[in-house]
Amino acid sequence: MDINNLIIKNIDNPHELERMYRKDPKAFKRSFSYAWEQIPDSQVLGVWYERLHFKESANTEKSSLFQKGFLFMGILAILAGISTRIIFHFVEQGAIAPINLAFGIIPFIAAYFVYNNTPKKSIIYSLAALFLISGIYLNMLPLNDKDSIILAYLHLPIFLWVLVGLAFTGNEYSKGSTRLAYIKFNLEYCILYASMAVSGMVLAALTMQLFSFVGLNIEDFYFSNIVLFGAAALAIVATYLVSLNLKLAKNITPYIAKIFSPLVLLTLLVYLITVIWVGKNPFLDRNFLIVFNGILLGVLVVTIFSITESDSDEKKNISDYLNFALIVLALIVDSVALSAIVFRLSSYGITPNRLAVLGVNILIWANLIWIMLPYMRFLRNNSGPSSIQDAVTKYLPVYGLWAAFVTFAFPIIFK
Repeated sequence: MDINNLIIKNIDNPHELERMYRKDPKAFKRSFSYAWEQIPDSQVLGVWYERLHFKESANTEKSSLFQKGFLFMGILAILAGISTRIIFHFVEQGAIAPINLAFGIIPFIAAYFVYNNTPKKSIIYSLAALFLISGIYLNMLPLNDKDSIILAYLHLPIFLWVLVGLAFTGNEYSKGSTRLAYIKFNLEYCILYASMAVSGMVLAALTMQLFSFVGLNIEDFYFSNIVLFGAAALAIVATYLVSLNLKLAKNITPYIAKIFSPLVLLTLLVYLITVIWVGKNPFLDRNFLIVFNGILLGVLVVTIFSITESDSDEKKNISDYLNFALIVLALIVDSVALSAIVFRLSSYGITPNRLAVLGVNILIWANLIWIMLPYMRFLRNNSGPSSIQDAVTKYLPVYGLWAAFVTFAFPIIFK
């Protein structure tokens, strides 16, 4: 036995073994192979052996499952591309609203999750019925630019997003941990899809440039047939890849959350100080009020993702204090926005837009309060971070209900 082998030498020092592995994994594996041959009965080395070789055996065992899922994903991707292209044809003719393009992608993402999670039949029937009713109702609406119709178009994707969440959670739709996983999926999905979309755009630009060199302008054809089909199919491919637990997205998302949270807080503080300095008034300036609400939505999204990316077993750190400050600042912004909306309603009367904005602001205000209270308890060491994540996940269906109300009721109420 070679006592100069560093792994054998430090076999009773787990901290040093871990340090050696992290410093140079390849050198560690080379030394480990020799140590394992010398001491195959060591429990310590047995644990390391499983750690170093687990991925290979796991991938071998699951290869058939991945092939099955890959085939179904491929079928859904092709169907999504074809459906989107057909819908786009009718959009071009002016026969249907552009929002119908959502039905070329979102139902197929939901179908993939149903295939993966195999929920009970009542959930499958409910999803199918709600997608069908949404599509029929949407196309019964008149094709005009009335505020209530536009609001229905804007809120429909939110409602469909909640339906995809139901497909994702399956039989565990009431569990906070499963809802939390759906929020994390969305962030990882956006990162992966954006990365692939950028690559696709580079390829598209290169292709069109190459054809232009031979005197052919293929922009219209390429967009209508290749780009549109590819964008829809890519949405299903990204769903499949994220469901495989790719390390790329999972490793990036926590850093994005930690970086953006302080940046958004700083930006919002500077912006609010500037607003006060220049004397902008959301009570009188309609466009400024719209921007104000856009900022509020952005802050809410960043806050939620920052919370969901924090470790439920992790003790509080500087990020938690930054998130709490962001929530308090967002509450101040929302309170000002709510006051401005109530003022405009009382001064200028009720309109679909004002009522919709009022509803969203009330929902966000209540959500922020619900998140802030357990955050205060957590920072005082009276509860764990899981209570904060529960406050986020339990509120998600409320947004879906409001989106459904605006989508289905506003066109009827405000004819």
